[in-house]
Amino acid sequence: MHGRERLRTTWAGWAAVVLLPWAAVHAADPSPPRRNVLFVICDDLCCALGSYGDATARTPNIDALAARGVKFDRAYCQFPLCNPSRASMLTGRRPRTTTVRDNARHFREADLDTVTLPQVFRRSGWRVERIGKLFHYGVPVQIGTDGMDDPPSWDAVFNPKGRDVADEGAIFSLVPGKFGGTVSWLAADGTDAEQTDGIGAARAVERLEAFARDGTPFFLAVGFYRPHTPYVSPKPWFDRHPLDGVRLPDLPADHDAGVPPPALRGRKHEEARLAGDLGREAIQAYRASVSFVDAQAGIVFDALARVGLDDDTVVVFTSDHGYHLGEHGLWQKMSLFEESARVPLVIAVPGGRTGVAAAHTVELIDLAPTLCDLCGLEVPVGFEGRSLAPLLVGAAEAFPARPAFTEVAGSTRGATVRSGRWRYTLWDGGVAGRQLYDHDTDPRELENLVDRPEHAGTVRQLDAMLRERFGDDLKSPAPRRPG
Repeated sequence: MHGRERLRTTWAGWAAVVLLPWAAVHAADPSPPRRNVLFVICDDLCCALGSYGDATARTPNIDALAARGVKFDRAYCQFPLCNPSRASMLTGRRPRTTTVRDNARHFREADLDTVTLPQVFRRSGWRVERIGKLFHYGVPVQIGTDGMDDPPSWDAVFNPKGRDVADEGAIFSLVPGKFGGTVSWLAADGTDAEQTDGIGAARAVERLEAFARDGTPFFLAVGFYRPHTPYVSPKPWFDRHPLDGVRLPDLPADHDAGVPPPALRGRKHEEARLAGDLGREAIQAYRASVSFVDAQAGIVFDALARVGLDDDTVVVFTSDHGYHLGEHGLWQKMSLFEESARVPLVIAVPGGRTGVAAAHTVELIDLAPTLCDLCGLEVPVGFEGRSLAPLLVGAAEAFPARPAFTEVAGSTRGATVRSGRWRYTLWDGGVAGRQLYDHDTDPRELENLVDRPEHAGTVRQLDAMLRERFGDDLKSPAPRRPG
């Protein structure tokens, strides 16, 4: 089947005004493009990047990628926790389908025959390799292992392990001896190359050089570990973020009055210590880790250009979810506020649009069909996202708006929709609370408008969206009875 015919099948039901600009751009293309893919993902990275307007960020390499591609300003994960988000993104399926809503369950427990994004490329003749963390495994305890990897997805894997693991005894932690889920950090001795992410970057360079020599089409997935806790990077990166320039987010004294309690359940008692200077040190360490990992990503991007593959390779840069650095009195992830649900997403396509900031609301599950379309592959049945290819190659003016959905699970289930200027959230189907924020006037989500009469129509519309998307999954599971 011809590549454009495949796209029409994939996008069935779209208005013709969407299809025609895409077809016009590629009408003279005699065969589907056989592009490579370089897929780079960071762990726990929020939009603390220069290209996203963060004036204190030092991220020149990611910013340069944004300048030669499309930066999505409204990209959202489907679940703000590592395993559920990565399983969803790499299978192109929502958590309701994968059944993964914690860090313990593997998506193949629900469906052994699930076809992942890298599997599509592997079955189509691409050389598909993983370096570092793509599917979930615990940081830092499982660094250097396969963790919860998915062997059918890859032709080869490489698990870097650097001195950051050996230096664990020197790491400061709010709870001594605990790192992965606890705010912790270290200004490390030694060089970038000794760190786990430095080793991963060096391996990626080796593989790109090999691909350039043999001409094999490839899908290379590079998963960096930082800035996930512990925030570890060599000391010079801390110097790039002087402590006297670090500020904690302002929190209004009456902040909690308008917020349903489940929305703040992520607060940990030890994080109360981060309200002052210790919190500024934590933010400094996080930002240092972001700058460090930006440098490692830059090594990989530079190698792609140096070996002459950048004109044939789609480059994706993203994170598994966002991250709190004191906003709403929260740290880390697992909230349904903007900081936790929103992710950085940059895609650069050879011959595509450059230097574009896309305001369209998109989801991480859109990556799977997008990469298939860009590389001329049939989009498998079961992918639940939509291809973003029109936004990347020039048909953006006709691309229809669509909301983004994010959920969390636990003792109280929550779900949120981001649509246009609005964020609307339900806790236990609304029984445990509701939230409505207007991003045109309140981008920090500090004023809950859900009970204002003038917004009743907006609430009804957004409420219907959530109920149509999640159905019974909006309700929290009944507590288990003893025995």
